[in-house]
Amino acid sequence: MSRHFSMLRDFQLADWFTLANAFCGTGAVFAAMRFLQDGRVGDLLAGMALIPAAFIFDALDGRVARWRKSSSTLGRELDSLADVISFGLAPAALAYACGMQGGWDWLVLSYFVGCGVSRLARYNVTAEQLAGEEGKVKYFEGTPIPTSLVLVVVLAVAAWQGRIGADLWWGQWQLGPWQLHPLVLLFALSGSLMISKTIHIPKP
Repeated sequence: MSRHFSMLRDFQLADWFTLANAFCGTGAVFAAMRFLQDGRVGDLLAGMALIPAAFIFDALDGRVARWRKSSSTLGRELDSLADVISFGLAPAALAYACGMQGGWDWLVLSYFVGCGVSRLARYNVTAEQLAGEEGKVKYFEGTPIPTSLVLVVVLAVAAWQGRIGADLWWGQWQLGPWQLHPLVLLFALSGSLMISKTIHIPKP
């Protein structure tokens, strides 16, 4: 039995904050599914509230790693995987639950998640190249994936006002065989900003 938990014993304190981030993101996905099943807006809002919590854990894991001087390749990979769940998949699932369920919406939301995955993969590969003499990455190329928290705030306001489903802000368009909800274009913009190589944002 002890061998099964040997990997957990290797985790640093910061890694547990990273896992808490992933836990929040997973909970948000389940909350979106629960809303689609039962239609209780409270479930949807609870799931949306988990994304700011994930954001806090994401910020804390880096601070704890620097404080403990325990940063590692494992920690960086864990952080990326957790961020994909909490700031990529979960916002897309919440958007779908809010009513962005047309064929074009699916493509845009999938594009958004794909951009987030690509953004994190590129950062992991180029982190050493971007690091200065101090060995610390000084800036992000493209907007960091946790900026999708802004999208979740927009969805939360819409849900709070009852502007979801058929009443979703800006309505819907019929484009060929599929529907498009214009609100989903915010996700297209967010994804495009994440993979941009011309945007440099100082890293705290």
